[in-house]
Amino acid sequence: MGGTEHLTVERVGATLVLTLNRPEAKNALSLPMLVGLYDGWTEADEDDSIRSVVLTGAGGTFCAGMDLKALAGGGRLDGDPHRDRLKADPDLHWKAMLRHHRPRKPVIAAVEGHCVAGGTEMLQGTDIRIAAESAVFGLYEVRRGLFPIGGSTVRLARQIPRTHALEMLLTGRPYTAAEAERIGLIGHVVPDGQALAKALETAELVNANGPLAVEAVKVSVYETAELTETEGLERELERGWPVFDTADAKEGSRAFAEKRPPVFRRA
Repeated sequence: MGGTEHLTVERVGATLVLTLNRPEAKNALSLPMLVGLYDGWTEADEDDSIRSVVLTGAGGTFCAGMDLKALAGGGRLDGDPHRDRLKADPDLHWKAMLRHHRPRKPVIAAVEGHCVAGGTEMLQGTDIRIAAESAVFGLYEVRRGLFPIGGSTVRLARQIPRTHALEMLLTGRPYTAAEAERIGLIGHVVPDGQALAKALETAELVNANGPLAVEAVKVSVYETAELTETEGLERELERGWPVFDTADAKEGSRAFAEKRPPVFRRA
């Protein structure tokens, strides 16, 4: 497992936990954080023993977006020892923020505190979203004369009703967790301090399932999203039928008949 000074990596069973770890700056995005995220997504994709990923933040907050103080001072994200990574892959930061990369494994967000600007943009790249009661969401960019270039003008209206997406984008106002749940931005609201526990509980439910089936389902949902229903149903069969031919599918049926938990082997 990797990690950097602003991103910690931990294994909890079959779940990889990535923690944004710059609490003194409300986990504002930094190059070490982005490099750590990129490496974490890569590890999850390449390690078949990892069944799911939980993304969270340290210090009671998720992510306050870009480091505006650094930008105001003329700095960019290349002022530290990790700058060679960005030079080698100029797209690294977009992959880290899930703008230009979709992890193979399900990603569950566990949000406490502020999840605004770039935090809300990164959230849109996750699959399942859990937030604490006092969590705050919002796309604040227009308030600063900036543009939410992390994908929100494209993704948000595909994930929640357009009128809510446009209100969030154009007003730049904060949203409570209850309101975010009501408009469909997040799926669960839990007591403060319990977001990570709920995310890990949800991850365990995912991890208990056939990994080949889980990954095929995730791919099918995303790749058919912009197709017509007829095209999508055709693509679903292309993704779904091969799953039935796997040893895991046979094991699942056998375990059900024998009234025992299945033992899946990614085969």
